[in-house]
Amino acid sequence: MPDAERSTRDRLLDAFESLLVETGSRGATLDAVAAAADVSKGGLLYHFHSKDELVEGMLERLREQGVADVEKMRSARKGPVDFYLETSVDSGSDFDRALIAAARIAQENDARASQALADLREGWFAVLREHLGDESLARTVQLIGDGLYFDDTTGLAERHALRHVRDVLGRLGALGT
Repeated sequence: MPDAERSTRDRLLDAFESLLVETGSRGATLDAVAAAADVSKGGLLYHFHSKDELVEGMLERLREQGVADVEKMRSARKGPVDFYLETSVDSGSDFDRALIAAARIAQENDARASQALADLREGWFAVLREHLGDESLARTVQLIGDGLYFDDTTGLAERHALRHVRDVLGRLGALGT
């Protein structure tokens, strides 16, 4: 696929994700996506023939982003646990936007989105379990990361939450490379 087409495709997916995050599925119409991406409706339909195809494209890209994130986690200088906890906040990244957009679709009982999110979680969990050698501790770290993300995205953000988590996990020997 030529770079110009990929760029348009990505702009459309970016717009779709942003609309899902900002307005929910009802606001993420084909017309709204085309307008937000500054693409004609015909240009949108060239890449995605329906909203369903937009969802498929978004989830495909999310899976690619997830694979890249797992690799970063696996090779993180401070180790996978610290990487996972450090990234368990909404940084405003494209990946965060994609995760939130997929969650919006999953909330509508879309099994594809639910499965994509479950697969991402399983990828992160596999790295944690491999690194820690303890399934229960790995699941606990993952749930702590979920809590940190919830805390951050709901505006409840406890300023020292990550410091407290690191302190406890350090005592358990779960941090470090």
